[in-house]
Parts: sequence; C-alpha cells; structure tokens
Amino acid sequence: MSEMNSEKAEPNLTPLLDMVFQLITFFMLVINFKGASLDMTLKLPVLGSARPLEHSGKLEPLLLNVDSEGNVKAGGNSVEIEPFVAREASMLKEQLKFAGTPVEADGTLPVTVIIRADRGAPFKLVNQVITVCQNHGYRKFSLSAMTKE
Repeated sequence: MSEMNSEKAEPNLTPLLDMVFQLITFFMLVINFKGASLDMTLKLPVLGSARPLEHSGKLEPLLLNVDSEGNVKAGGNSVEIEPFVAREASMLKEQLKFAGTPVEADGTLPVTVIIRADRGAPFKLVNQVITVCQNHGYRKFSLSAMTKE
C-alpha cells in the first residue's frame, strides 16, 4: 500500500496539445485577411448617402486602393494597373471555367471592383483604373466613401 502512495500520477498532455493545435489551425484558416488589403492611410471622400457594399456569392470583389500620389495598390503592394487587372481577370476566367460557370458572351465578369480612392487622387487616374477594368470584362464597380469625417 505504501508503494502506491509513493508513485505520482502524471497526466497525459497529448490530447490537450492535440486540441490546442487543432484550435490554432482552425483560427488560422478562418482568419479574415481582407482587412490587410485595405489601405487605412487613404482619406476617403465624405458622402452622406454612403452605405456598405452588399456582397453575395462565392467570388470575392477585386479591391483597388488609389492614393493621392497616383499609386494603385492591391493587397498592400503597389501594382501596375494594366498587367495586374489583366492577370486577375485571366485567373478569374480560369476559376469560373474550372467551376463550370460560363462567362457571359460579351466577356462580362461577375465580380465587383471596389475602388477606394483618396479624396486627393486625380479623377483622371480613377477614370483610367475604371477604363482598364472595363477593358478586361469588369462591369460592376463600387466607389468607397465615408459617411462622416
């Protein structure tokens, strides 16, 4: 009896560590990386009737940030607008083809382009971004604005 008392019981931590690893993996998979693509240094124009974009469907919108110096950023990196949009449109067409969703006969892509332009950005540049997107099949656009300062 004295031998049983002298032995110490040690818990098996393997299931606990396994559960912690699974939780970490779960949270890494469901984390929202969309916030990383927003350029928070932009001063968006103020518009009283601004409202959130209603997003439905499986396809994520294409997010483009235009700063006051005329740089276009996507995913936090400066991009050349023409090759970037061409590459995104090509990848989207492949994705739609793989999913069995036909692209419209006129080449219209079913994705909204969200343009977050700084209030100091020249309109000529914003118009150029829209024109390039239209040339590659994007037809739905959303211009971001704030409701108050």
